[in-house]
Amino acid sequence: MKKIMAYSEQISKVFSHDGELSAYIKGFRPRAEQQEMAMAVGKAIEQHGALVVEAGTGTGKTFAYLAPALLAKKKTIISTGSKNLQDQLVNRDLPAIQKALGYSGKIALLKGRANYLCLERLEQVIAQGVLGDRSVLHDLSKVRKWRNATKTGDLSECIEIAEDSPILTQLTSTAESCLGSDCPNYADCYVALARKKALNADLVVVNHHLFFADMAVKENGFGELIPNAEVIVFDEAHQLPDIASQYFGQSVTSRQLFDLCKDIQITYRTEVKDMKQLGVAADQLVKIVQDFRLMLGEGNLRGNWRQILQQSAVKKSFGFLLEKLNFTADVVKLGLGRSQTLDSIFERIAQLQNLLKRLTETEITGYCYWFECIGRQFGLHITPLTVADKFGEQMAKQKCAWIFTSATLEVGGTFEHICHRLGIQNAAQKILPSPFNYAEQSLLCVPRYLPATNHSSTFSQLGKMLLPIIEANQGRCFVLCTSYAMMRSLAEYFRENSKLIILLQGETAKGTLLEQFISQSHSVLVATSSFWEGVDVRGDALSLVIIDKLPFTAPDEPLLKARIEDCRLQGGEPFNDIQIPEAVITLKQGVGRLIRDVTDRGVVIICDNRLVMRPYGETFLRSLPNFKRTRDLHKVVQFLTTINKEESE
Repeated sequence: MKKIMAYSEQISKVFSHDGELSAYIKGFRPRAEQQEMAMAVGKAIEQHGALVVEAGTGTGKTFAYLAPALLAKKKTIISTGSKNLQDQLVNRDLPAIQKALGYSGKIALLKGRANYLCLERLEQVIAQGVLGDRSVLHDLSKVRKWRNATKTGDLSECIEIAEDSPILTQLTSTAESCLGSDCPNYADCYVALARKKALNADLVVVNHHLFFADMAVKENGFGELIPNAEVIVFDEAHQLPDIASQYFGQSVTSRQLFDLCKDIQITYRTEVKDMKQLGVAADQLVKIVQDFRLMLGEGNLRGNWRQILQQSAVKKSFGFLLEKLNFTADVVKLGLGRSQTLDSIFERIAQLQNLLKRLTETEITGYCYWFECIGRQFGLHITPLTVADKFGEQMAKQKCAWIFTSATLEVGGTFEHICHRLGIQNAAQKILPSPFNYAEQSLLCVPRYLPATNHSSTFSQLGKMLLPIIEANQGRCFVLCTSYAMMRSLAEYFRENSKLIILLQGETAKGTLLEQFISQSHSVLVATSSFWEGVDVRGDALSLVIIDKLPFTAPDEPLLKARIEDCRLQGGEPFNDIQIPEAVITLKQGVGRLIRDVTDRGVVIICDNRLVMRPYGETFLRSLPNFKRTRDLHKVVQFLTTINKEESE
C-alpha cells in the first residue's frame, strides 16, 4: 500500500504549483484536468489495467502520460498517430520532462524501415544510376554528402531534400527486399541499429503503423519489442481501428511487383550476367502489370474486388498476371544458390504467388475484398471487417498497462464505439473537457439559407456565401472539405473572386503549405482529409475554420460498404452504429483546428443543415466543445471584426 501511495504522491507533486514541471519547464501552468489524467494513467500502470481517456485540446495529455510512465521506471512503448508526433515527442517533449524529473533511463525512437537509408540500395543506385531526371541525381548527391555525417540514417534529418523526392523510394528497403543478416552492409545497417537500440531502451517511441506491423508480421529480430513492454500508450488512439485493419489484412501492390522486377534486373546485370532470361522475364512481367492496371479503369478509383473480378476481361488479365509471375519464379529457380539476392527474390515471389491466389478466394467471409488505383499504381486488398478479436486477444494475453488517449474518442458521451472496434474490455474510462473557455473564445455557426447539396452550382453558391465572411476576416482561414471535388471547386472560385492568397492542398508538400499559411498573413488554406487533424496553428494566424459538410464517409467506399453489410447481418443499425460515430470523431478533429491555445479566439462555420434539422444532429453537437452558437452570418462578421480589432490594438 505504501508503494502505491508513494507513486501516486510522486505524480501529484510533479504536477503541482511547486513541483518539478513548474520549476523546470518555462510557461508550465498546473491544470486540474492534466493532473486528473496523470493520476488515472498512474493507477492503470500500478494495476496493469486498461484506461481509455479523452483529453480535450489544451489538457496537456502528452505530459500527463509521459510523467507517470517515466516515474514508474518500467519498459514503455509510446505509439503515436504520425511520424511528426514521434519527432515532436523525442526532440521536444521527452527531453524537457526527462530533465525536469532527472530521468536517467534510455530513450529510443523507432520508425518503419522506409524512413532509413539502406546502404545496400545506395550502393546499387551509385553503381546502376538513378531512375528519373537531373533533380533526382541532384538529390542523390545531397544524400551521399549527408550520409557521411548521419548517425541514425533517418532520412527526415536530411532536410535539404523534399519529403516526397523520387530518390527516397530508390534508397530505402522494404520487408520483402531486405536481405537481413545476409546483407553485406548488415553490420552498419541503420534499421538494425535502430531496432537494437529500441530493444535495449527503457522507453521506445514508435508509430501505430510500426506497432501493428510488428504485432501482425513479427519481422525477424523485432518481434520481441512488444512482448517485453510493461506499459503501452497509444496517443491519437482514434486512428487505431483503421490502421490495425490494414495490418491484419493482406495486400498486393503494383509497387511491390515493379520493385521485384527492378531487383531482378539489377541482380541479372551485376551478379548473374549469363542469365539473360532473367532480364526478359522481368521485362515481360512489368508489361503484364501495366496491362492489368489499365484493365482496372482510368483515373483514381476504389472499388469492390469481388465484383470486378467477375468481369471476364479482368479475370483473364489477372490470370495472365499470375501466370507470368509463375513463369518468373521458374526462371529465378534456375539460379538458386548462385546469389543471396536471387534466393531472397525467389522467396518474395512465393509470397506474392500465395497472395494472388488468396485474392481469387473471394468466397471466404469476414473480409472486405477491394482495389484502389492512384495514377499508374494499383493495390489489391483483403481487409478484415473487425480487428476486435485479434486486438482484444493481444490485450488479454499481455498483462501490462494499456493506455488509449486522444482529443477525440467519445461519441455522445460514451466510449462504446472505440471499445467495440478494438475489443477493449473492463477499461477505466475518463472524459476530460478542454480547459479552454470556448463560450467566451469562440462561436459556432450553422448558417441559414444554405444551398442544396450535390447540385452542380453548390460550390459557387457556397463560395458566394462564404467569401464575404473570409474577406471580413482578411483570410486567416482554413476551409476543410469532405471531397477533393469540393476542395478544388471552392479554391478555384476564391481565386477568381478574391485577392487573398489561396493555398490549395496538393500543390506543394503539407509542411510547406503550413509554413506559407503562417508566414503569409491574409491567406486561406483550402484542404481535405490530411488537414483535418494533426495540424497545430496557434495565435491570430488562424481565426476562422469552415467545414463544407458533415464528414460522413461515402457509402460506396468498399471497406465501409462491407462493414455496413456485416453490421446488418448481425442485427445492428449501420447508420447509428458505424457511420454516425465515425463522422462525429472526424468532425471533432476538424473543429479542433481552431482553438489551440488559451488566448486563441475565432469562429467555426459548418455548412450543413443536418446539424440542426435532423435528430442525430444532437449527437454531433453534444460531442463538440461548449461553443456559443448562432445561425446568423452577420453575428459571425461582428464577432470576427471585434477580435481582429482587439488584436490590432
